Amino acid sequence: MKFIRFKAQDDSIHKGIITDEGIDEIKGDIYGEWDYTGTTFAPRDISLLAPLEPNQIIGIGANYVAQEQDLPSELPEIPVFFFKPTSSVIGPNEEIVIPEGINQVKFESELAVVIGKEAKNIAESDILDYVFGYTVGNDVTAPQFFHQDGHWTIGKSFDTFTPLGPVIETELNPFKVNVEARLNDVEKQNSSTNLMIIPILRMISYLSNVMTLKPGDVILTGSPVGAELVGPGDVIECSIKEIGALENTFAEAKLGAKIR
Repeated sequence: MKFIRFKAQDDSIHKGIITDEGIDEIKGDIYGEWDYTGTTFAPRDISLLAPLEPNQIIGIGANYVAQEQDLPSELPEIPVFFFKPTSSVIGPNEEIVIPEGINQVKFESELAVVIGKEAKNIAESDILDYVFGYTVGNDVTAPQFFHQDGHWTIGKSFDTFTPLGPVIETELNPFKVNVEARLNDVEKQNSSTNLMIIPILRMISYLSNVMTLKPGDVILTGSPVGAELVGPGDVIECSIKEIGALENTFAEAKLGAKIR
């Protein structure tokens, strides 16, 4: 199923599932009990939002190699993880705002995993039982704000720096998809998820042994080789064929947004 959040023509916000007939509205908890309302919206009458309001967002850094022979024989003992604020989430077609004082930021197309059940100390073999579905993420980054000692938080945290969408796809084999990005319609990223250094099952199991994962947690699984700096007016399309395309335009900050 393809779950979405959307805004109707009267600006009311709804949840739904994409079908051949249109958008079937649903009510309730998508991770638990939900039901159809009986209302169907036409795609032309809605605007897509981020497909969920995350509980928390966890990213993994530097997680792809360019080719299989570059994969390490031993995995890092402690993977590089970071948090992103939920206030950084936007949806398809919304502007990514470049903070005042810098001219460029970096796009990073990623497969995003959505947790569906509370998970603590979960074995790798059981991880998929705790996954609700998958969406496309763009881990926008301002490396100019990285701390010299390796702190990434500020450079990952600006408002609009986590586009998600267009849907949560619940029927996906995450081990056989390609993560892609097109900048101004020119391909920049296109890598299979088998080029991840820390595989999906390993990273989620590791996290569950550190913290309790909750329904609605989003895990950004890393960005393929090819991400680069972009500026105002550039259009980025992050996509995974089986999920869909997430398009956003970069824009200059409004006055008063500068970090000193």
